[in-house]
Amino acid sequence: MYRYDEFDQAFVDERVAEFSDQVARRLSGELTEDQFKPLRLMNGVYLQLHAYMLRIAIPYGTLSSRQMRKLAHIGRTYDRDYGHFTTRQNLQFNWIRLADVPAILKELAEVEMHAIQTSGNCIRNVTADHFAGVAADEVADPRPYAEVLRQWSSLHPEFSFLPRKFKLAVTGAPNDRAAIQVHDIGLEVKRNDRGEIGFAVWVGGGQGRTPMIAKKVRDFLPEADLLAYCEAILRVYNLQGRRDNKYKARIKILVHEMGEAEMTRAVEAEFEAIGRATLALPAEEVARIGAYFAPPALAALPARSEVLERAKAADPDLRRFLARNLHGHKAPGYGIVTVSLKPVGQPPGDATAGQMDAIADIAERYSCDEIRVSHEQNLVLPHVRLDDVPAVYAALKRAGLATPNAGLVTDIIACPGLDYCALANARSIPVAQRISERFAALDRQEEIGELKLKISGCINACGHHHVGHIGILGVDRKGEEFYQITLGGSADETASIGEIVGRGFSSDEVVDAVENIIGTYLKVRSAPAETFLETYRRVGEAPFREALYADA
Repeated sequence: MYRYDEFDQAFVDERVAEFSDQVARRLSGELTEDQFKPLRLMNGVYLQLHAYMLRIAIPYGTLSSRQMRKLAHIGRTYDRDYGHFTTRQNLQFNWIRLADVPAILKELAEVEMHAIQTSGNCIRNVTADHFAGVAADEVADPRPYAEVLRQWSSLHPEFSFLPRKFKLAVTGAPNDRAAIQVHDIGLEVKRNDRGEIGFAVWVGGGQGRTPMIAKKVRDFLPEADLLAYCEAILRVYNLQGRRDNKYKARIKILVHEMGEAEMTRAVEAEFEAIGRATLALPAEEVARIGAYFAPPALAALPARSEVLERAKAADPDLRRFLARNLHGHKAPGYGIVTVSLKPVGQPPGDATAGQMDAIADIAERYSCDEIRVSHEQNLVLPHVRLDDVPAVYAALKRAGLATPNAGLVTDIIACPGLDYCALANARSIPVAQRISERFAALDRQEEIGELKLKISGCINACGHHHVGHIGILGVDRKGEEFYQITLGGSADETASIGEIVGRGFSSDEVVDAVENIIGTYLKVRSAPAETFLETYRRVGEAPFREALYADA
């Protein structure tokens, strides 16, 4: 894991002191809310419906046990004993007092964490594949490059006041687990025919009011050109992006209006003007930062664990957990464990302080002191010996964290919605809870198979509904909550935007509508192994629309 050097620590400490002074001036009345707003947003502080919210950066989703324990302590001390993990690999505390923010930021700085640039019209938290460094299909660990981008973008003077927020994601594998094609810049680490490291570059993806899949502007960008090319993209956007209309201010709109060819030409021209040598990424700097991400010293183990095999044979609940929540590791004898934060009936992505402490203890003992946060609002233990998996499962079960539903219908992504957010039109959490309760039976979930269901409480799409196999968008209709359904979205390497299937459903109707959709899928799929997305892409929306609106 990356560790702060003297510059990093001084940078964060100075920012804490600066913002602490700004908070004191706001509390004294010296600053008005309008004056304070841009200052607090640049430090991750939102004013929501009922309280302030603090969004904490977890760069590329990687945490140590020490950092997780600090988050648990903050939740217990300053919030209501829990935190909410988000689709940006961040953590949000939804019930903080503004007067406590300086103390919270100071405590975060003690464990090399901060909330800088988790909001505002700037480059936000850089995200990455949650299996980075351990996935068997990986070309290279993307996190060193995410860290390079984090350092380059932090308080970058040219890009601190962009037309709109800006998000980057990096994956190191052809199987995209970082949703790079729905980001402003998406990067895939790859090798060319000579074995050299570089990047495929996508630009102009995003969700929200006008969802779009990014355009590939480079199939192979040499490693040394990473910063210069990203700077060129940002410069074109900063100069030509719309500032007169916030709904048309994202780079996706610029790419759409300019056209893919013209956008590519403009970026390439700016890239040449910058000059490769001026902003070349030094190989020694890549090696220096890459050393922080060197894999832990893993023991040489046989690929098959007899301990695990005996435990599986004796425990059907463990078998179920392994089928969904254990993934292949590049090192023989190890596995990657997904910790679902989606128990039936609970708000997706929430973890209590006690659960965060439990995860920290488990990671310290069994996962080389490392934890990941996924954009799917789950946690990951990346380095677990297969021999230790039964003990990890037992510890997760004691903490209420052993739900065996990774990738199934109850593994729902949902934003906080109208329960918290001042921008929301409808509630997300109660709908997610009711859907998970409707499909609580594990036999039924397994019969349905892989299905990504995502819910947003407004058009800003923080719940990623546009790229859900089933997406649900909450809207306000004359003071009543309604829910619009989209089908066929995907955030992986076959990325697609879901299609709206018809009129919205009331809060009372929406769970039945989801059940109707899933029932239709089970009837029309060609075989039990055909997933919902495969079925939808084969048959189209017609059978689903007919089933949903048969009585209309």
